[in-house]
Amino acid sequence: MEKTLILLKPDCVSRDLAGSVISRFEKKGLKIVGLKMLQLNDSLLDEHYSHLKGKPFFAGIKKFMKSAPIIAIALEGLECVEVARAMCGPTNARKAAPGTIRGDYSLSVQSNILHASDSLESAQKELKRFFSKSELFSYEKASFASIYSEDEKKG
Repeated sequence: MEKTLILLKPDCVSRDLAGSVISRFEKKGLKIVGLKMLQLNDSLLDEHYSHLKGKPFFAGIKKFMKSAPIIAIALEGLECVEVARAMCGPTNARKAAPGTIRGDYSLSVQSNILHASDSLESAQKELKRFFSKSELFSYEKASFASIYSEDEKKG
């Protein structure tokens, strides 16, 4: 099973959209194996966005990403990276189709609700950046039959 990282950005948190976004991943069948809220700092942002250092908009990204807490989510599922990226829609939210998370909730490139790892390799690095091994969990998803005790099933 693949794992991927999703970051619910400050605009998602401050607009009270976190529950709606998380619910969409769950309804798709992806399993949450890690979840936490945190306030990002310069060193974590410099590492996460190292590919953007030196760009004229980098300071703006850092300011935005520190404007409110974020929610880091580790998801697991079949082809999880590709599935999550498709659900998010393109980074430029104005080009995101209705039905995608960005298409439904955002109109901006920077304030585009969430980050999703762009490859399995990136997901592995990014998960280590945001979660320790002890913060990632393994469990079986409940099925309808498994949530009831034997007595409840009988009647």
